[in-house]
Amino acid sequence: MQRLELREYEDRIWPGPLSRDQMEALNKARVDVSPTIDPAGGYRLRPSSYVGAVNVGDLSVIVRPKIPVDRVMFLMTYAMDPRHWRDESIDLAPDDDILEAVALAFVHRTQRAVRRGLLRGYRREEDALNTVRGQIRFADQIGRRYGLPLPIEVAYDEYTEDIEQNRLLKTAVHRLSHTRMRSAAVRQEVRRLRPVFGMVQLGSYAPGAAPEIRYTRLDEHYRPAVELARLIIENSSLELFGGNVTGASFLIDMNVVFERFLYVALGETLGLSSDQWQHQARLELDEGGSINMEPDLSWWAAGYAGSGPRPRFVGDAKYKKLDAPGFRHANIYQMLAYCIAADLPSGLLIYAAGEDEHATYRINHADKVIEVATLNLTGTPEDILGEVDRLAEHVRAHAHLAALGEESHRKIGSEGRWPERGKRHILDISLQT
Repeated sequence: MQRLELREYEDRIWPGPLSRDQMEALNKARVDVSPTIDPAGGYRLRPSSYVGAVNVGDLSVIVRPKIPVDRVMFLMTYAMDPRHWRDESIDLAPDDDILEAVALAFVHRTQRAVRRGLLRGYRREEDALNTVRGQIRFADQIGRRYGLPLPIEVAYDEYTEDIEQNRLLKTAVHRLSHTRMRSAAVRQEVRRLRPVFGMVQLGSYAPGAAPEIRYTRLDEHYRPAVELARLIIENSSLELFGGNVTGASFLIDMNVVFERFLYVALGETLGLSSDQWQHQARLELDEGGSINMEPDLSWWAAGYAGSGPRPRFVGDAKYKKLDAPGFRHANIYQMLAYCIAADLPSGLLIYAAGEDEHATYRINHADKVIEVATLNLTGTPEDILGEVDRLAEHVRAHAHLAALGEESHRKIGSEGRWPERGKRHILDISLQT
């Protein structure tokens, strides 16, 4: 068994030829493969923002994140449950990869959830029985039985362990059981969970389609385990051939992790409701509504003169700066388009630290201000949340700028145009906090 370890966005040279299975494993891990200019041959391997593990044939490809694994786990667990993330800390070894970290966290959360036994609930069942149970489905009885008295088509509620929450947990255990993990201790912990769900059916979920669960006080203790199970299911896959597993993968897009964390953490800090603080809310750039845009972050409030909700702030989260040849300043262009579509005087572009420096751009002929800020992800969780508090002040400054703009709108006369001095005054307000 070969094990190839890579780090996101860092080049590595593969000295020899690549077999079909090896090339397939690299492609599944979203690794760019290109021939080197070395006369001796070989390939240059460059991972993308996807981190995790892919197993195909006799090759296991591990892509490590550029920030410590425990920081990645913090970003993910905080985004899942910002009020109880401190309760879910786990001890990770320095050389643990993201798959092992997620598996270990899932095992601990699941053990805690099922400590008092599996959750039970009512599930709607339809069946044909020789006795009446629940309600008779008269339409099906007539359409299927043609007047015969038995069996009887019925529908009833079954109180059972085989409910969606347990199916999600069992499916996550199944996925992890078929991935190759270096840690024997983690593999053993995963295997110990399999008998717990013996009476539960294995779920069949399409990629990215794990169902959301609405929690109540009766199943709130299941939330940490189920939410991590959903993450495992949505980011993993098993390939079957002849009933056997021939390939397995678990990959997490760090772009999504960073974006989701920022949305949740800023929303918590600002104290905004889901109606006010929105993720990928729709904006229209053109009058016909043909060019739709969905910024990562937006703050909505009631408009002036009794109008409906309108954006007060618009922002975007970028884990990696896109600055390839032909695409320089692409993120600034995108942010400018968001400001125009939202009819706001300014916007905030947030990078992971190391991708760019803090800057403020005043756009010619558009009277828009684009601010670039960064978030350092290498500190402790408390340090990171302190950085979020600082970013929240920037968000408030932009929202205040928009509010001043609305006040100027109220003062517009019958000509329906901006007073020049008022508009310039708004754009000259410092965004530094």
